[in-house]
Amino acid sequence: MRTAVAELPDEDFARPSGCAGWLVRDLVCHLVIDAQDVLITLVTPADTEPTRDAVTYWDLVEAPTGDDPLDALIVRLAAAYEEPWLLKFHLDDVGSAAGRAAGLADPTVRVGTRDQVLTTGDYLNAYVLEWTLHHLDLIAHLAHLPYLTAPPAEGLARSRELLEQIAGAEFPPSFSDTDALLIGTGRRAPTEAEQAELSESGGSGALAAKLPLILG
Repeated sequence: MRTAVAELPDEDFARPSGCAGWLVRDLVCHLVIDAQDVLITLVTPADTEPTRDAVTYWDLVEAPTGDDPLDALIVRLAAAYEEPWLLKFHLDDVGSAAGRAAGLADPTVRVGTRDQVLTTGDYLNAYVLEWTLHHLDLIAHLAHLPYLTAPPAEGLARSRELLEQIAGAEFPPSFSDTDALLIGTGRRAPTEAEQAELSESGGSGALAAKLPLILG
């Protein structure tokens, strides 16, 4: 994802992202804050039993309205960078540090975040889903840049698995991992054929009735 951001021409920072209401620059700014959160959490040990895991870390929420103060702050903060190279530099700097810290972390150690306790391994697994979705958001409207780095297949597969566990149902086998993630989180509307497949999935609790899954 850091490579994809580094490859972006300056003018594309003003294009829409896959996050409703956010430009690419807003999304990149959010990724900087995410990386900071990872660094903070990895050095916030907890001595109580885990209360969440990689699946239950996520709450299902209503679709964002744009009224959240943090969302508004991110837009203002992104605009304050003014020059895209500053956002690129900050994401590469903080993001690479978060990656190194994650690689050094003991996955069995318990950490605290959002008033919850998780093992480091579960916390980082939850972020696989977070950042895979945002990687898809980053390139959502940048098809004119076919050289951009896409999410790795392993991350897409793991993210699909986590989303299916959150939903309590599997997506149709015909869905690619990318389509399952985009449709499952409301980033893309299903076609009529896809909708029909969804309605037949998930046993008695049809998967279609559970979508979209808005994660918070």
